[in-house]
Amino acid sequence: MISKFAVAAVLAALAAPAAAQVVPVVQAPVVGTTLAVAAEGKVERAPDVADLSAGVVTQAKTASESMRLNAQKMSAVVAALKRAGVADRDIQTSGLNLSPQYLYRENQPPVLTGYQVSNNVMVRVRDLADMGKTIDALVAQGANQINGPSFRLDKPEPALDEARVAAMTKARQRADLYAKAAGLRVKRIMQISEGSAVTPPPYPVPMMRAQAMEAKDASTPISPGEVEATVTVNVVFELE
Repeated sequence: MISKFAVAAVLAALAAPAAAQVVPVVQAPVVGTTLAVAAEGKVERAPDVADLSAGVVTQAKTASESMRLNAQKMSAVVAALKRAGVADRDIQTSGLNLSPQYLYRENQPPVLTGYQVSNNVMVRVRDLADMGKTIDALVAQGANQINGPSFRLDKPEPALDEARVAAMTKARQRADLYAKAAGLRVKRIMQISEGSAVTPPPYPVPMMRAQAMEAKDASTPISPGEVEATVTVNVVFELE
């Protein structure tokens, strides 16, 4: 009969090869002085894409009538976008809301006065030269809620890569400066981390129907400006 001690010994022998496969990672000790540097790289580019929100708000006595009016006007808005060259993939419904409207009076129960429907779409405009005309066409077709535009880069990675190089160059120059001032030199980079962002310029206040109708012959002026691609790197150097 096999004893409990013998079974335990066999199990331990079987487990030993598996345990032997775990090799601890030993980092070389830091002999010199460490220096942590934060540096920012910034690149400015003209935007090539703009996002805006366009919507229609309608009110009627009944929910079905308000929905019907809204659908009619929203269809005209979407058709205007397509005539302006906006592709189907760049038009996306972002919100549809139906809510009752009440009249409130003191010491009296609320009275239902009708229903309100709001329908909004997110629009991506790739032809920025005609942005003003596109917005005017939306208002002319019944859009009474417009927010934006927000400008950005469609493919920001090339600009961000350029900002990364600028940030690392600045970090190394700063490390060399500190090291020289301390009578040392940079031996190696021990750690790098980054944070990145593409910042659009602030977009104008939402436009109203009256503003667009004032300029009958001229389209609404839109200035894309420039967007900033910014990368911040945090680098730890070893000095000696």
